[in-house]
Amino acid sequence: MTHETNIPGRIRELREVLEISAMDMARETGIALADYSRYESGEQDIPISALYKIAARFGVDATVLLTGEDPRMATAAVCRAGKGVDVERYPGYEFQALAYNFKGRTMEPLLVSLDPARPPAAPVAHGGQEFNYIVEGRVKVTVAGREYLCEAGDSIYFDAALPHAQAAVGAPSRFITIIQENA
Repeated sequence: MTHETNIPGRIRELREVLEISAMDMARETGIALADYSRYESGEQDIPISALYKIAARFGVDATVLLTGEDPRMATAAVCRAGKGVDVERYPGYEFQALAYNFKGRTMEPLLVSLDPARPPAAPVAHGGQEFNYIVEGRVKVTVAGREYLCEAGDSIYFDAALPHAQAAVGAPSRFITIIQENA
């Protein structure tokens, strides 16, 4: 299920409806104005951490930005195989949101696909904690400069405020990541 091409338009529309300038939006989310402008225009893919900061500033669930709809499920939300919502196409990563339809999420589970033919992503840092479970292939997880080679069935849990990155080793790889931002 792909919705990502509509995300910049939803962001721009919400910002305009709420009468927030792009400059104020950038300042209030801690995103450089040039980057924010490129996200909103669709010139640059929006990192997941920025997407959640923008959603928080608007006072909406990130699902509203991803799909244009509010999440509906409060008891349980099933995501069928291959039906997650594409979140972004950050260089080196492809994300699918797996719990996008659950109201009031306190964590974000994502299926991440890595292609070793693509350049690895630069390390990122964000609030909270992160858990990665390798589904297939081999993934080099770097946390605060230390490298961990993980294979299918392995997992790693770390402080997401530390610079971290994942890269496929040898063949395409997939892992589940669960991100819990600090409240």
